Amino acid sequence: MKKSVLIWELVGVIIIILSGSMLHFVFDWSGQWKPIALIAAVNESVWEHLKLGFWPALLYAVIEYRYLKKSTHNFLLAKTTALYLIPISIVILFYSYTAILGYNVLVIDILIFAIAVAIGQLASYKLLTSRQFSKPLNRFALIALAVIVLMFLLFTFFPPHLPIFRDPVTGGYGIIK
Repeated sequence: MKKSVLIWELVGVIIIILSGSMLHFVFDWSGQWKPIALIAAVNESVWEHLKLGFWPALLYAVIEYRYLKKSTHNFLLAKTTALYLIPISIVILFYSYTAILGYNVLVIDILIFAIAVAIGQLASYKLLTSRQFSKPLNRFALIALAVIVLMFLLFTFFPPHLPIFRDPVTGGYGIIK
C-alpha cells in the first residue's frame, strides 16, 4: 500500500509541475478571459504564482481520491496540508533568497516551485500512510480547504494592496485593465 501511495504522490509532483507551468501562460493564451483568471496567473505577482501549484494540486487530489480513498487514512487532511505547504514553501523560499540576493533569478524561482510541490506531495504521503486517523483534524481540513480556495478566488479580482499581490512588472494589483 505504501509503495502505491508513494508512486501516486511522485507522479503527482511531475503532473503538478507540468500543469502548473502551463497555467502560467493560460490567461494570456485565453485572450485574458476573466473566468480562467480564477485558476491561472493574471500577472507576475508572487500571489498569482501560488495559483500555479495550488490548482493543479487540488485537481490531482480530486483524481487521487477515487483511487486512494479506501486504502489511505486522513485523505482530506493530507491533501489540505499539501495544498497549504506548496504556497507557504514558495513564499518562504522566494522571499528568503531574494532578501539575500536583492533580486530574483528565474531558474531559482522555477526550482523553488518544483521543491515546494515535492514538499507538499511528500507531506501528503506521510499523512496518507499514517496509521492514525483524526476525525476532528479531517473536519478542520475541510474548513481550511474552503478558506484557501476562497482566498484564491477572491484575491484574483480584489487583491489587497500588499507586496505579495503587487505585480513587479506593472506595479499593479490583480487583473490589469
